[in-house]
Amino acid sequence: MNSIKIHGIGMTSQRTRQRLVKRLMEEGIRNQTVLDVMASTPRHLFIDEALSHRAYEDTALPIGKGQTISQPYIVARMTEILLDSGPCNRVLEIGTGSGYQTAILGQIVDKVFTIERISALQEKARKQMAVLRLLNIEYRYGDGGKGWAEKGPFDAIIVTAAAPVQPDVLMQQLVDGGRMIVPIGAADGEQTLCLIQRVGDDFETHKLEAVKFVPLLGGALE
Repeated sequence: MNSIKIHGIGMTSQRTRQRLVKRLMEEGIRNQTVLDVMASTPRHLFIDEALSHRAYEDTALPIGKGQTISQPYIVARMTEILLDSGPCNRVLEIGTGSGYQTAILGQIVDKVFTIERISALQEKARKQMAVLRLLNIEYRYGDGGKGWAEKGPFDAIIVTAAAPVQPDVLMQQLVDGGRMIVPIGAADGEQTLCLIQRVGDDFETHKLEAVKFVPLLGGALE
């Protein structure tokens, strides 16, 4: 596991991060690897400086272009589910966004492949990964709904936007025994976090909990 050594002051300090981790534990996060990485990762680097004082609140925050950085609990929960459900050597992330979830994964798994449809967001995320010296991440600019078949199959896929239905194209890019964590539901309606496991040519879906994500959109934007 990689280890990040960047410290902040005041509301971005290590002490503030430890308070966040305590809240995550109170909310039911149990995987110690996830908790350790959440404690050491500087979330304030992934949001605008004007919001840095809110970086370690357990809430989603805007990152521009109509997108958000996910609530820390959701990041921890989705990561924990993937780790607890099987091997995670090669992971595909759909929706790089700010890069925070990418950075968490990059410290835990061998290889992360991440796709973002908004080039400005991906470029900012790339720069932060370079600062944090996370070198086991490959980036693709494009439509995440199509996946990255030439880099697959993947042990796990994590989707950080809500798909209206089960994303069959992505499901086919899982190894046998691989799994996907994905929010499913309408952008303006109910959404459910689901764990989808591949068993040969079949798929088992487990509904986990209610969530709220921005919608998974097609195409690519500057």
